[in-house]
This record gives sequence, C-alpha cells and structure tokens, in this order.
Amino acid sequence: MNERKIGRRVFLQGASLAGLSAAGLLDAWVSHAQVAAPNSSGTELPKFKAPALACDCHHHIYDPARFPPPQSGAEPNARVAEYRLLQRRIGTTRNVVVTPRPYVTDNRVTVDAIAQLGANARGVAVIRPTVTDAELRTLVRGGIRGIRFSLSAIPNQTPATTLEMIEPLSKRVNELGWHIQINMDPDQIVAAEDLWNRVPSVIVFDHMGHIPQPIGMKHPAFTIIRRLVDKGRTWVKLSVTHDNTKDGPPTYADVNKVGQAYVQAAPERMVWGSNWPHPNETKKPDDAMLFDLLTQWAPREATRHRILVQNPAILYGFEKSG
Repeated sequence: MNERKIGRRVFLQGASLAGLSAAGLLDAWVSHAQVAAPNSSGTELPKFKAPALACDCHHHIYDPARFPPPQSGAEPNARVAEYRLLQRRIGTTRNVVVTPRPYVTDNRVTVDAIAQLGANARGVAVIRPTVTDAELRTLVRGGIRGIRFSLSAIPNQTPATTLEMIEPLSKRVNELGWHIQINMDPDQIVAAEDLWNRVPSVIVFDHMGHIPQPIGMKHPAFTIIRRLVDKGRTWVKLSVTHDNTKDGPPTYADVNKVGQAYVQAAPERMVWGSNWPHPNETKKPDDAMLFDLLTQWAPREATRHRILVQNPAILYGFEKSG
C-alpha cells in the first residue's frame, strides 16, 4: 500500500514537471532553485542562463590532504568535489584549472584535477626555466595549455617565478602552442611594457589587468593592454577581484565600465573566469552575481556565447562544437 502511494506521488510529481516543461514554465521554476557552494556567498542561481559548453576559464583547486602545498595559504573546501557544486550553481560545464600560488611549481594538484574533471577541463601550470622537455611533454598530456606568472605582492607568499623568467619561458612554451598568463599589479605591467612587445607567445592578462579604481581606464596599464590586444595575440580574462573594484556588490559599477570597454574593443579576445575559491578574499563574493555581470559587459547574446564558448575553445583547444 505504501509503495503504491509513493509510486503515485512520484508519478504525479513527474507529470507536474512534464506539464511545466510543455507549458514552457520549467525554466522559470528551475530559476527559483538554490544551490550552495563553498567559498561563495549566496545560494540563488544566476539570472543569466549559461549556454551549452560555457567555460569558466580561471579557477583554482586546493587539495592539501592529497597534495600538501609548499607554502601557506591553501583555501579550505576547494577540491574538485566542491568546485562541481559551483559549476552546478552557475551552469558552466568546461573549465580551466590554474595552479595556485601556495603550490609554487608543484602542478600535481592541477593535473590531478584535470583528470578528475575529464575532457571538459584544461589547465595552466607554473614552471621555471629549469623545467625539462620531458616534464613539459608530461604537462601537455595532462591537459596543460599555458603557464602563469603571478608576481604581485601577497603577504606570506613568495612568487614562484620572476620577471626575468618570462621571456625565456615564453620562447619554450610558444613551441608547444601554449600561452603565458600574467598576474601582476598594473604598475608592474606598465614597467614591463617593452617585454610584452618582445615575447613570442600569446599573452593572457589575468583579472582585467587588475586595473585599479577609481582611476580605472585612465591607468596606463589599460592603454598598454588594449594596444597589445589590438595586435591580435593578447587576451584578457574578464574576472572580478577585490582589488579591481571599489564599488563592489551589488552594482560593481566601476569595474563594469572596464569590462564593457574591453568587450566593445575586442570581444574575440575575451574569456570569462570565476576566480573561485577567491583566494585572499576574506569575504567571499556571490558567484551568481559575478556571472550575471556578463550581461552588462556583453549585452548581446551572441557576444556572450563567443566569450563563454567559442573563445575558450580557441585559446585552450577544446572541441570547437557549440
């Protein structure tokens, strides 16, 4: 008797959902769902529905129990299992794992995460000029498609690389078809302007180049990045960090102007990243709110599709479907 009641209840629930779907109301019903993810405030889904094969092009994985980092600063609750909860919340299916600073040049945590996440994942590693060709080939097989230079000052963390390493490593990874990813303060970007014109590989600037507020686009770093983008081999990651907005939520009005300017100038050279689990941010942002900022940076659906699907396929070598 109980089994029949349960079966009838499940049937009615299924019929109700089918009716919602037939009436075109299922999406509206799902939009009211709530999904919690560690290292992310809020539980509501984004108002903007991610297209199929949308890619989060910048996040980190920390797994200190299996891969203890050489430096302090590992974020808790930031393993692959927790990241999947973020994917479920914002609706992305492809992703790019970036080796975080506490791991220095130990890329095992990133390669392991790519293996867990499968064909929809790629990675960005951290290496030094002493890396061997055999080690580079291993990283290629592991899904790595670029290397990162994170040189901005962070308390209790020593940069794994130096400015002097960028050019020789750019030459080596260019032969693999990889890019160099730059995470530097805007003043550092300006001071190294000659370097960006010399390196042979593709350049990707993290977090909109960390353009500071309130000076915003008047900062010379923005001018330099824009000039490099116009040359056709430089990309920008559209992501919000604590140091590139003063206004903050809910409007993010200041950083929105920067995002809009980048997208209007060269939508074919933009990708989007969550920066989850938001390292060095004591108050974790609402990732649904950050994802929805794309609708202000790129009001046209076709442009958002390009940023989330087509551009990552080109930059990271995903299958060019979708």
